[in-house]
This record gives sequence, C-alpha cells and structure tokens, in this order.
Amino acid sequence: MYDRYQSPLSERYASKEMQYIFSPDKKFRTWRRLWIALAEAEHELGLPITEEQIEELKAHKDDINYEVAKQREKEVRHDVMSHVYAYGVQCPKAKGIIHLGATSCYVGDNTDIILMTEALKLVRKKLVNVIAELAKFADQYKAQPTLAFTHFQPAQPTTVGKRATLWLQDLTMDLQDVEYVLSTIKLLGSKGTTGTQASFLELFDGDHEKVKLVDKKIAEKMGFSGCYPVSGQTYSRKVDSRVVNVLAGIAQSAHKFSNDIRLLQHLKEVEEPFEKSQIGSSAMAYKRNPMRSERMASLADYVMADAMNPMLVASTQWFERTLDDSANKRLSIPEGFLAVDGILDLYLNVVDGLVVYPKVIEKRLMSELPFMATENIMMDAVKAGGDRQELHERIRELSMEAGRNVKVYGKENNLLELIAADPAFNMSLEELKKTMDPSRYVGRSKEQVEEFLREAVQPILEENKELLGVKAEINV
Repeated sequence: MYDRYQSPLSERYASKEMQYIFSPDKKFRTWRRLWIALAEAEHELGLPITEEQIEELKAHKDDINYEVAKQREKEVRHDVMSHVYAYGVQCPKAKGIIHLGATSCYVGDNTDIILMTEALKLVRKKLVNVIAELAKFADQYKAQPTLAFTHFQPAQPTTVGKRATLWLQDLTMDLQDVEYVLSTIKLLGSKGTTGTQASFLELFDGDHEKVKLVDKKIAEKMGFSGCYPVSGQTYSRKVDSRVVNVLAGIAQSAHKFSNDIRLLQHLKEVEEPFEKSQIGSSAMAYKRNPMRSERMASLADYVMADAMNPMLVASTQWFERTLDDSANKRLSIPEGFLAVDGILDLYLNVVDGLVVYPKVIEKRLMSELPFMATENIMMDAVKAGGDRQELHERIRELSMEAGRNVKVYGKENNLLELIAADPAFNMSLEELKKTMDPSRYVGRSKEQVEEFLREAVQPILEENKELLGVKAEINV
C-alpha cells in the first residue's frame, strides 16, 4: 500500500460514488451490458442469435471472471478481446456471437459516453445541492449591510446576501451548461472500423434500414435518445472537450467563491467551518487557516488546466482515428470529474458551515461609511440653502484630511466631526450621525436577493427537488 503512487483524488478528495463510476468494475460491467444490447438488437432484427444465448449472457453480466481476462490479456495484448474471451468462457453457448460485427470502440467509446453521462448527473446533483445551501445563506443575510469592494478598495455598501447571489448566479450558469451537455450527448452506436457500418451491412445482407435500426435499438436499450449520426471509428473527441469545459466552468465558479471566502476570513468578517480539534498551523497555534477554500482553489486550478487535454486530443486526431487519445483520455476525463466532485463536496461543506461576524462587518462598514455618505450630506446641505460647488470642494478637502488622519496618524475616521465644525454645512454632529444608517446606502440589495431567489433559483430547486438532501463528507 505504501510502496507505490496513489492518486490523491482517490485517497483524499473524490467521493466513493464518483470513484466507482470510473472504476474498472463499472467499466467492464458496462461492456457486458453493451454486448447484451448488441446481441438483443441483432436478434430482434433477424440474425441467428437465440433467446437462450442472450439469457446466458445476462446470467453472467455482473460476475466478471477477472483473472481469466487478465491472463488472456498477457497472451494477446488486447483488453477488449481478453474480455470477449473471458465472457465466452462463462457463456459457452453465446461465445460465438459476443461482439458480433463490432470493433473495440463499440464497447470502449460507448462506455466512455455512458460513464461521462453518469458522472455529469452526479455533478448536477451536487451542484443543485450547493445552489440550495447557498440560497439559504443568501436569504438569511439578504439585509445585512456590508462594505463592498471594487479592486479590493472600499466602494459602496452592499449586503452579505447580495454578495452571495454573485456566487449563486455563476453556479446557475454552470448548471445550465451541465444540463445542455446532458441533453445533447449521444452514444457512438455500432459504426464499425472507419464509421461506415460496412460490417453490419454485410451481416444484414445489404439491408440499410436494419443497419440503421441497430444503432437506434442499442441507444434505447442503454437509455439514450440516439447515436451520433456520423463518426470515424470513434465518436468525435470534441465531445470530451465539451464535457471537460463544463467541469472547468464549475472550477472557475468555485475558485472565485473560495477567493472571496479567503479574503473575508482575512478580514475576520466571514469564516469557513473550523473544527474543534483542527490545527491551523504547526507553528502558530492561534491560526485558523481557510484550508477548505484553499483546497477548492487548488483543485480548481487543476481542472481548468485539465481542460487543455481534450482540446489537444480533439485537434490532433488523424482522419478516422489514431490511438494517441487513449492514454490521455484515461487520465484527463476521470481525473477531471474526480477533482470537480471533490470541489463540490468542499463547496457544500463550506457553505453549510459558514460563520458570519456581524459586529466585525458593521465596524468596518462604519469606519468607511462617512466617506460614502458625503453625497447625501452634501445634498441635505444644498436643500438647506448651501452652494453645491462650494460644498463639493469643502467635502473633498475635509475627506482628504480625515483620510490622512486615518492612514498617516492611525486615528479614527473623524470626517463627521470635521463637517459638523464647518459652518458652510450648517449641520450638527447629531444630525450627521442620523445619516449613518447603513441600510440607506445598500440600494436594492435586499430586493435583488429576494427577486433573484424567487425568479432564478427557486424554479431550479423545485425542478430538481428529488436531488436535494446531499451532505458532503470531507476525508481530510
């Protein structure tokens, strides 16, 4: 166990559910399901394949004799033919009709499509649950004023909930992308060596309609809407690129969220969950490092870089196929999914346990609010008879003085006191303090949250309510 490399994606990050989708057992069981579907389709279309042979195949679809296949592969150096042989050992009556008319890509490529589809469905499930949890957070803090930043410099106030809708909106776009790919993905079907279906045309004595029906029946039996109408020996590798680009989109969204949480934790306004016995630093016992958010960012970097792999593969395939996709696909597709699975588990875990510190938020906001309130103060002074141009210049000068007091001398922001002492404004300190209600400066933040949740998020949750209820387990 300790003397060879083990993928951290399996050992530390991805769920057992996602790992099983890309496991050898799942792959080889799917091969057998595809061989059964092919035999059934050929039987239904008149080839001399018996019900008895099909029943024999079905009886052994899950009890795979791995040792026989492994030994055979040592001899023939071909994984598909090794498993055809092993299946035939268990099914002597059906031995001669297994894989009839097909190429290796019949099981290899169709299985890849099936596994990616199942994995995308698991991604969708977890994505919906993150959206649901984040929606609760946004609603809970929809009216909590907080200092907003542009360029990480203090800007106008927003609310904690409004900021969360920015994370949410990214995820709803990702969900749309996942659902679009799921709605358009198809099987390769049984296209033969160069995609011409020549072997099947031979099997069916030149009957084109029956050859077309083979694909249709296989798709139906495997739960797909259809097969790609044309292909080489393989399905277009743009499909893989399309899928991994969706994963990279989720990674982008998660990375942005994790960045914001890490910055907020630095500001001590919001923290990710921190367990009772968790150690933040081996040297500094007081530290509470945002390690979950950092891990999200780290895995997201990997997924975004991984998106280049299927692009390279798709762009360099020669004519009807080359095999330089094989080793790359074995790595880039499963590991992209395992990494996103880990990211979404982390995202769900973080959102479920976010800790908000309203007093810290209020203190920071109030230290900057006098600057942001100057336009309102100036308008009130104009209404009381002041000159707008003169007041604007005085506000500018006083703001610079207050800013200097804060940054150079480390004092509190005394802008209100400076304005109250200036006769041009004719306003008392008490009157000025009444303008310091943060809720006056958050615009439509609360209303935007309510509208967004009602109009954009709730329909998603309603439509996917059977997927809700997932809880994330973090291994380390």
